[in-house]
Amino acid sequence: MSVRDFDLNLLVVLDALIEERSVSSAARRLGVSQPNVSFSLNKLRVQFKDQLLLRCGNTMQLTPLAERLQEPLRRVLDGVQTDVLAERKFEPASCQRRFVISTSDIGELIFLPRLMAALSRLAPQATLQSRSMTPIELETAMAEGKVDLALGYFPDLNGSNFMTQKLFDHDFACIAAADHPHARPGWTLDTFLSLGHIVVAQSGRSQELVEQEMRRNGLERRVQLQSPHFMSVPLLVAESELISTVPAAVAGIFATMARLRVVAPPLALPRINIQQFWHRRVHDEPSNRWLRALIGELFLNRDPSPATPARNKR
Repeated sequence: MSVRDFDLNLLVVLDALIEERSVSSAARRLGVSQPNVSFSLNKLRVQFKDQLLLRCGNTMQLTPLAERLQEPLRRVLDGVQTDVLAERKFEPASCQRRFVISTSDIGELIFLPRLMAALSRLAPQATLQSRSMTPIELETAMAEGKVDLALGYFPDLNGSNFMTQKLFDHDFACIAAADHPHARPGWTLDTFLSLGHIVVAQSGRSQELVEQEMRRNGLERRVQLQSPHFMSVPLLVAESELISTVPAAVAGIFATMARLRVVAPPLALPRINIQQFWHRRVHDEPSNRWLRALIGELFLNRDPSPATPARNKR
C-alpha cells in the first residue's frame, strides 16, 4: 500500500477507535456523527485488509494488527502535531538567533544605537549583523533568507516580492567650514550653485534625489570632488571652501567630528523616504515579524538623527 493512495485522515479515526474501543465514543471525541465513524472504519478495514476492531459484547477488541499499529500510529500523529502543526511562536527573551540587516554606514550610526539597546533589553541572547551590499546582491540575499531586513533608502527594492513599511521622511542639509564666508543662513541659490561641491555617490543613492531635483529645475552645481565615501567628507569640507549636500543625519554627525557649519539648502529638495524592507517569503515568520514590529516601535514617525537647521525649519 502506498501513502499516496491512502486517505491520511483515516489515521485520526483509527487512533480514536483504538483509544476508545467504541464507535460512539470515538465519534464524540472527534466531533462527528457515529455513521461517519462507521463508514471510516469500513474504509480502514478495506485498506488494511483486516477487521482492526471486533465487537465483543458492549465493547470492541483490537485485532493483532490494530495492537501492533497502536504505538507507531500515536507516534506519527504526535509528530505531525508537534513538528508540523505546532503554533509558531517566538520568545525574544530566549532567542539565540542572529538577525541580519542591511543598511549603510551612516544608517548604522543612526539606527543601531537604539536598536542594539532594545535588543539587549528584550532579546539579550540575540545577535545582530549589519551588512552593506550592492542592490543586486541585497535583492538576492533577501530572497535567499540571508538578510532579514533592509533599513534605509533602497529605491531598487521595488518588486512584488518585497514588502515595505515607511518609517519617516528625512531632510537634506548642507555642510560647510565653520568660518565659511558664504555658506550661511540666508544664502542664495546663486551662491549655492557657484561654490565647489563634494558629492558622495553610494549604493543607497539618496544623492540621486538631489540631482533629479536640480535637473528638473534646470540647475547645475559645480562638482569638484565625487567620492564613494562619506567619512572623508567632514575633514575635506572643514579645511576648504567646498560644501556638500548630505542627509541631515550625516550633517549632524559630521558636525561633531569637525568644525563645520550646518545650514539648510537654499532650494527645496525632496525628502528621503526611509523604510524597512523585507522579502515576502518571511512575511509571516515569527522572529522576522517581531523584529519588524520592534523597528516600527523605535522609528515609526521618529527620526532619530540629530536636529539640524534643515529639520528644524519643517
